[in-house]
Amino acid sequence: MDRLRLSLESGWLAPAGPELLGFEAEIAEAARLPHALATSSGTAALHLGYRLLGVEPGDEVWAPSLTFVATVAPAVQMGATPRFLDVDPTSWTLDPYLLREELAVAARRGRLPRCVVPADLYGQPADMAAIREACDAWGVPILSDSACALGAMQHGRPAGHGARLVALSFNGNKIVTAGGGGALLSAEAGLIAQARALATQAKEPAVHYQHETTGFNYAMSSLLAAVGRAQLPSLAERVTTRRAIFARYAKALAHLPGLSFMPEPAWAQSSRWLTAMLVEPRAFGTDREALRRALAEEGIESRPVWKPLHLQPAFRDAPVVGGGVAAALFEQGLCLPSGSGMTPADQARVIAVIQALHRG
Repeated sequence: MDRLRLSLESGWLAPAGPELLGFEAEIAEAARLPHALATSSGTAALHLGYRLLGVEPGDEVWAPSLTFVATVAPAVQMGATPRFLDVDPTSWTLDPYLLREELAVAARRGRLPRCVVPADLYGQPADMAAIREACDAWGVPILSDSACALGAMQHGRPAGHGARLVALSFNGNKIVTAGGGGALLSAEAGLIAQARALATQAKEPAVHYQHETTGFNYAMSSLLAAVGRAQLPSLAERVTTRRAIFARYAKALAHLPGLSFMPEPAWAQSSRWLTAMLVEPRAFGTDREALRRALAEEGIESRPVWKPLHLQPAFRDAPVVGGGVAAALFEQGLCLPSGSGMTPADQARVIAVIQALHRG
């Protein structure tokens, strides 16, 4: 890879240099937000976001239950309490109407959350317009966990737009990957400037090491930036490829009784980072887990959708509102192989196993 070779030859290996600056500029352009900080991981970006929004011990942060643990883990480690809300069955993302109702209840109690953290799911963006409307009524800021949704659109705008801060991931399994890393973005230059200072150990401008507060070692290396930068120009092509993979699965399988696929609301265009489907046992003839095992026996990896966080032992004492939709999606949901490198022949193998199991 030319960019990686040039970075090595230039000697710019640490979190500095032209490749890192170029990657940040191109992330900002791809996400259509003016300010971006490349970080060592998506979780680091979320941690910085929580720090910038002033999360402290005893605060509540609200998030959908159907998401990866990293959405709330940094806040929990900062002493906050997560409150999990159910998801909308038409999008599988945070239910904005439930959010609106719960914010009104919280306002009457005098205990609004420090922030709301919608999570985009498998490339499906959350309904940020409705979420923003609900949060703006009470002045609650939004940190969008858009880790898997680069390239997705909602209401004609990129995933995360409308949030005060947006976190992305460039982990090895994402549509655009740096082999690791993440980014924090905002329309507010001051927030990203603060994040940049915190991500580089909060060093003050001085000839010696001076610190008014403590920070983190969260900046991305130039080498990872070079890897990510080489892939960003093909983002639109990669999204097209993932959507085509989803379409082939749906065309081949959606007619089978008991199978359905993750819906796409009219206001959204998912990147289809992962193809997720539901298996209704009575109609299909077997359950999600039997189907997963049948695929595994053929050397094909698939996984259940995220286990809702309100069902995780780590959060057994966390408050939850609803949760039945998320739990049902977990019981029946399966993520199918969806990598950009999949060929139609690769997909045909997966499809054949599923069809054979139904016939059985």
